[in-house]
Amino acid sequence: MSKTEDSERLERLKRIVAAMPDKPGSYQYYDKDGVIIYVGKAKSLKKRVSSYFHKEVDRFKTKVLVSKIYDITYTVVNTEEDALLLENSLIKKYSPRYNVLLKDGKTYPSICITNEPYPRIFKTRNINRKHGTYYGPYSHLGSMYAVLDLIKKLLHPRTCRFPLTQETIKAGKYQTCLEYHIKNCEAPCIGKQSQEEYREMIMQAREILKGNTRMLSQHIYEEMMKASQEMRFEDAEELKRKYILIDQFCAKSEVVSYTITDVDVFALDSSSGISFVNYLHVTNGTINQSFTYEYKRKIDETDEDILLTAIIEIRERFHSTAKEIIVPFELDWKLDNVTFFVPQRGDKHHLLELSLMNCKQYRIDRLKQSEKLNPEQKYTRLMKELQEKLQLAKLPYHIELFDNSNISGSDAVAGCVVYKGMRPSKKDYRKYNIKTVEGSNDYASMQEVVRRRYRTPSEPPQGEDILPDLIICDGGIGQMHCVQEVIEELGLSIPVAGLAKNDKHRTQELLFLTPNVSRETQKKDCVTIQLKPDSDLFRVLTQMQDEVHRFAISFHRDKRSKHALHSELDNIKGIGEKSKDALLKAFRSVKKLREKANSEEGKKEIISVLGSSKGQIIINYFLIKE
Repeated sequence: MSKTEDSERLERLKRIVAAMPDKPGSYQYYDKDGVIIYVGKAKSLKKRVSSYFHKEVDRFKTKVLVSKIYDITYTVVNTEEDALLLENSLIKKYSPRYNVLLKDGKTYPSICITNEPYPRIFKTRNINRKHGTYYGPYSHLGSMYAVLDLIKKLLHPRTCRFPLTQETIKAGKYQTCLEYHIKNCEAPCIGKQSQEEYREMIMQAREILKGNTRMLSQHIYEEMMKASQEMRFEDAEELKRKYILIDQFCAKSEVVSYTITDVDVFALDSSSGISFVNYLHVTNGTINQSFTYEYKRKIDETDEDILLTAIIEIRERFHSTAKEIIVPFELDWKLDNVTFFVPQRGDKHHLLELSLMNCKQYRIDRLKQSEKLNPEQKYTRLMKELQEKLQLAKLPYHIELFDNSNISGSDAVAGCVVYKGMRPSKKDYRKYNIKTVEGSNDYASMQEVVRRRYRTPSEPPQGEDILPDLIICDGGIGQMHCVQEVIEELGLSIPVAGLAKNDKHRTQELLFLTPNVSRETQKKDCVTIQLKPDSDLFRVLTQMQDEVHRFAISFHRDKRSKHALHSELDNIKGIGEKSKDALLKAFRSVKKLREKANSEEGKKEIISVLGSSKGQIIINYFLIKE
């Protein structure tokens, strides 16, 4: 092409671009033969396509592509999403030379049996009906590989790519390979396996891929018994090996009875704002398709509308011709040559439950993914769940927990931990020394702490601006009742809950005490709420319980340690830490210091260490003690 012709080509293309709309859509580039060489999408067709013809474009691939363009067409759509979908479908349809992404699309692999005289069996994503018969697609790769593995071990099809024909085999053009020597192939390439035997093997492979393993298993069993009766024991042993392989494969893949053939199963989960529809396809008692799709519900759409939409779309996508469809509820609509069935028991009911389980699991997985991106969403969900379980009037954003700690009543302390938005607010934690209770009395200690924490209705908690939305006690009904007595005494209305433990000291259940409950009726009116140990709410509540226990224990341990290290010198007024350290450094112990205070020489030594004023305080203290 001359420079003049190329210049004219570019000018003509720029005129096409100048006339393009500023709307979303898909554009197609054609070469000089009228073949589509590139398909693209754009939020703005005019801006995107014009960028290919700027002088500053320096990418080699882009320059090559532009040099091949002879014509441009485009399709306008309403949304960017439509542009993406249109681009995807056009790429799959035309396979343009310069497209890289989305060329294969999100297609699932299939298994191909070629149309050759000696057919090959392999997995592929490229579907060309001229080359062979395709089985699938397989959404679960493990299932596909399990089928291929069974066919390989059971039937030993060839894996080489030689163009085998009876003529080339007779001409001796090929030699056996390693697959033959390790007994993975019967060597049809050198005539060890006739074409009739090979085609019989391929026929059996087709039955396996259709899901007709039961019929094949029965056929092999009959052949095995026949060989045994004819005393062909080596053949019988080989047939037995194949029979066991099929039996093992069926044990892994069979879900329901073989009486269920060619059935579609649809289940719907609308427990959240988004609906999820699961689709199962069952052939001869085995599930060979399983997908879950997400549908955004419109204002006026019912569950029936969502399910009908899904049934039409999904059956069309997978080319299903099943005449029976299992659904979770009755549908008023009718489809040609299709029967809707709502099972109440048996294998079909089991399939419906399995489909619903897949819906719920998919919803949970999607929820976890979204909560990883937005952690606040998870904490809000947990607060709403706790609010629903306890039937609280408001969302429990501010939660406070209490716990006592003492050893036989000594060094009795208590701790209060604060959670805001289901997360610890450590700056609001508080420690309490038990002042009015003597001995080991957890109930009285708890009441003292709660009373000091909330004081009177007119006064907010210490260091807080507002009262908590919920109080949780690390104990049972008795402790909860003690707390509620103080709350009512102060004229407050704060819900009280408790976390009860089992005999193994593990959190077992959530207790909730309804307001204004008397001691006589507390057991009757206490609500027990069972929590699933693997639920997020159970884990968070357990973490709260462990945190308040840790906080109280740590405070008690610190206080006990200080008490154990307490010196008699701490009781002497006017003697500080520096004076105490100086005395202990000079006289080593309080006992020796007492001895010095009772002798004239010792008094002089004490005064030399502390001075006359503080030295006289020490001397007077020990003289009085004597």
